Order: sequence, then C-alpha cells, then structure tokens
Amino acid sequence: MDFSIDLLLLALAPLFVGCVAAEAWYWAKRGRHDIYSWRDTLCNAGLALLHQGADKLAWLLVIPLYQYVYQHYRLFDPGHGWGSFVLLFLAQDLLYYGFHRASHRVRWLWAAHSVHHSSTRMNLSTAFRQSLMYPLAGMWAFWLPLAWLGFAPPLVVGVVLLNLAFQFFVHTQAIPKLGWLEYIFNTPSIHRSHHARNPCYIDRNYAGVLVIWDRLFGSYVAERDDTPCEYGTLKPVNSVNPLWVSVVEWRDMLRETLAARSWRARLVLLFGPPEVAERVAAQNSQRHTP
Repeated sequence: MDFSIDLLLLALAPLFVGCVAAEAWYWAKRGRHDIYSWRDTLCNAGLALLHQGADKLAWLLVIPLYQYVYQHYRLFDPGHGWGSFVLLFLAQDLLYYGFHRASHRVRWLWAAHSVHHSSTRMNLSTAFRQSLMYPLAGMWAFWLPLAWLGFAPPLVVGVVLLNLAFQFFVHTQAIPKLGWLEYIFNTPSIHRSHHARNPCYIDRNYAGVLVIWDRLFGSYVAERDDTPCEYGTLKPVNSVNPLWVSVVEWRDMLRETLAARSWRARLVLLFGPPEVAERVAAQNSQRHTP
C-alpha cells in the first residue's frame, strides 16, 4: 500500500486547523460565542486522533483483503486514465451514500456514526468528530466492491480520503445556500439539514460530494428559513470525554441486547432502525420493571 495516500488527511491537517481557527475568529468577532466552545472543540480533536489511529490499524488489516479481491476476482480493467478516475469517483461517492444512509438506518452502524452527530454545535471542528469504532462497525466493507470492479486498492483509499476531505468544508454555518450548486454538490446548507434533529430534517441528505444521489433516491430536503436547525442526537450524550462519546451508544446497544428475552428482539436491537430499537428497548425495560 502507498502510505503517502493513506496519510492524505494528516497532510491536510494544518489547512483544516487553520480553517477552524479562522472560523472561530469570524464568529467571535460577531459575538456568536454559541458556535464554538473550547471543551467541545477539544473533544472533537480527541475524537479525530482516536479515529485516525483506529483507521490506520484498520487499513493494515483491510488493504490485503482488497488486494486479494483485486488480484483474483476483479471483473474489469478500468485502466488508469482520467476516465477511470471519474468512474471510481462516481462509484465511491454512490457507495458512500449507501454507507451513510445505512449508518442512520442500522443501529450497529449508527452506534459508530452517532458520534459524529452527538455535538449540539455545528462548525468546522465538527468534521473532526469521528468514531474510532468505524472499523468494528464495518465501514471498510462498503468500499470492497470497488476492488471487485477492478480499481486498484491504493486508488480506492485515495478517493475515499478525498471524499472525506471535501466533507470537512460543509460543516459550517458561515456559508449560506449556494444557488445552482445545491442541485449537484453537497453544500454547507445541505449538510446543516443533515445534522439537524428537527423532525423535518432527520435522516435526510446523506451526500458525500454529490447530492444527486439524495435527489435520485428521495432523501433530499432543503434547509428551511422558517425552521432553524437544532443540532445533536435525539438521545443526548452530555459528555466531552472522547472515549466515552466513542463507546456510550455501543454500551447501550449491547446492554439492551443482552437484556432482551427473544432472539427477534436482539436482532432488532442490533440491526434494526435506531428508533425501532429504542421502542423495543423501552418495551423490554417495562417488562422487567416490577
């Protein structure tokens, strides 16, 4: 594996940190001290470091699997030109949409992804708020089809990281709607709606780079002037400890699953939609109450 590709996000870290500092200064000058807090920002930074460490270990284990599939089972040879890169970019962005949508509708995946949504603030540092549990949740499995289609693993890793690098810039309240770009690309306005816990916004706008998938598959919603976004998860975490934020939903999921009395309930608690799992957990809790 080409580790220069794998280290892309670390190489961009100074740019990201500089943008966070500039945005914090921008809001402070305007008296908006509710956008940033030191405790929340430091928690986001801690989560980013934990995630990067887990991610590097995961690539060490997963890349050989990608390589094996690529060498022995690839269906096509897309080549290495610009046309191949465009195909890889489109395929990966579509798979990211699938991963992201599944991460909101399957509790096992939500246990990892909920970390990203758990802050009640929305700013560029929120992009750092990632889970060290993504490898366990199985995020890597969503990119495996790219090797099967014939894309070399180093290029797959590179495009995955470019997609994530782009998404850093949509975590901001400083940029308004961007006109016709909203029909093609994920934008700050579109992503603000995705992070909001208002009923009209929940489980919408799963775009990575291109919003065309949301528009095509019926998951798009526009940010509304009459409904300001309220951020955070419906089940508050109320902690700025990066380790606790990383594992609290896993703890709840496993504790509720072990307490369930039927295999059907256990499967729902592990793999059902989060809101359905929450209802099942509440029903089980009521049955256990004397």
